[in-house]
Parts: sequence; C-alpha cells; structure tokens
Amino acid sequence: MMLNLPTRASLRASPLLTQRAYLMPMDPSDTAELWQVIEASRSHLNPWLPWVPYNVDEPSTRRFVEACAAEWDSGRALRFVIRDRVSGTLAGVVGLESMVHIHRSCELGYWLRREAEGKGLMTESCAEVLRLAFENLGVHRIRVAAATGNHRSLAVIWRLHFKFEGVAREAEFCAGRWLDHAVYSMLESDWRS
Repeated sequence: MMLNLPTRASLRASPLLTQRAYLMPMDPSDTAELWQVIEASRSHLNPWLPWVPYNVDEPSTRRFVEACAAEWDSGRALRFVIRDRVSGTLAGVVGLESMVHIHRSCELGYWLRREAEGKGLMTESCAEVLRLAFENLGVHRIRVAAATGNHRSLAVIWRLHFKFEGVAREAEFCAGRWLDHAVYSMLESDWRS
C-alpha cells in the first residue's frame, strides 16, 4: 500500500483547521511573508536550524518555496504554512518530510516565529498534521528528532506522546557546532490507542 497524498490545490481550497490556526500547503504566494518571518526570527531560529544561514534574501526563500511545491507534487514532502485563524498572520511551518512510500513512513519537522512560541500553537498544529498522516494518508510510522538542548522543541514532542528511541550523537552540524539529536517515533497503533 502506498501513501495517499492530497493535491496542494485541494488543501489550499480546504485547509486543515485547528482551534487557533489554519494550515495550508506552502505556495509561492507565501514567499514575501515567509522571508519576513525568517528574517525577523533569524537569531531565534539559527541555533537549531541549519538551513537558516542559506536563506539570505527573498529570492532564496522563493527557491525554497518552489522546491517545497515540487517535493509535494512528487510525493517526497508535505510542508504547510501555519496561519493564525483570525489575523491570517504566518506563524511558522510544519511538514511531513522524507516520505518513503514503500515503508509508509516520514519525518515530522516544524518551526515557529519567535512571537508565536510558548502558546501551544505548534503542538496544536503538529497534532492536526499527525491526524492527517495517520487517518487520511496511510502513514504507518513518523519519526521526529530535536537537538538535546532544544527544550521547546522537545516539549512539543513530549506533549504529542512520541516514544523515545535514543540519541543520535552529533547528528547535525548547526551554527558552528555538532548537535546530538533525541530521536522519537510514533506508530499508527500509538496514534489510535
């Protein structure tokens, strides 16, 4: 059984809804606002996300957004912008990455702008993406990892009830240092229990 992925157009027409946010497939129309959010939160994101130094201007953000659309269309990753349900303001990104159809597996990735942190918005957004993955896409296993020192990201993982698998030593080179990653997973049976 292969994963059953929706089109970007279908989810842009009918976004995923949470109590406080709506999640839409990333689109070139998001480029300018996404660039502004990254630029405003650069010092906050840089210690934990190795791609931040490569996102240097609006054209580089556009290339990233276009690559995200291509990866969705080819079934490799589904990335959503998180927008406030009232104001429509872009708060961050959540996605299902590294999709392996034959194994029905993927990875969860996410980040928020500085002002949106600490309010439970990412936990709420990730829970909706997990619901989509397990209930609609046919995903069997989702892996997530966070740097062992990234306590806010780890708190999201704990609140979602992922199961701890171990520590990947020096898994990522970011901001001039090696980061160990705490690795977690969730199976379809975990989600349904």
